[in-house]
Amino acid sequence: MPRVGPRPLVPAGMLVAAGGLVLLATELGLRSSYPGQILPALVLTAAGLGVVFGCAINAATYGAGAADAGVASALVNTNQQVGGSIGTALLNTLAASALASYVLAHGRGPLVLAQAAVHSYVVAFWVSAAILAGAAAVCGLVLPSGTLAPPARSPRPPP
Repeated sequence: MPRVGPRPLVPAGMLVAAGGLVLLATELGLRSSYPGQILPALVLTAAGLGVVFGCAINAATYGAGAADAGVASALVNTNQQVGGSIGTALLNTLAASALASYVLAHGRGPLVLAQAAVHSYVVAFWVSAAILAGAAAVCGLVLPSGTLAPPARSPRPPP
């Protein structure tokens, strides 16, 4: 991040994570194997989000003075927790709705319930990938380009 700044890294990380979710959505099925289909998608998603979180938190707290560093970090953490809670609730609602719709359309039975569960996960993964892709576009437009400049130091008053 010291060489290129947050603008290319955060959107790129989001797109990599979205790609991992797309891979997960397309490969997930009743007979999916963990090492062959699930693990690669999870590794790709984790790699993308690892880049995003490190750079985003650094950019969000950069420039805060020593006296305000704790407050800036607390604000970032609070917003991250609230956003995670809202996102989880949204995706859970979408997945539950997709499961219920699938069961209503295909009837009940053990196989149908298993297929409905997979369908609900796939819907949530596709929506998550779309949200990450949209967020990547917004971050690409909003984040500052270039490296982050050091904060301006105010002159000390004479003793």
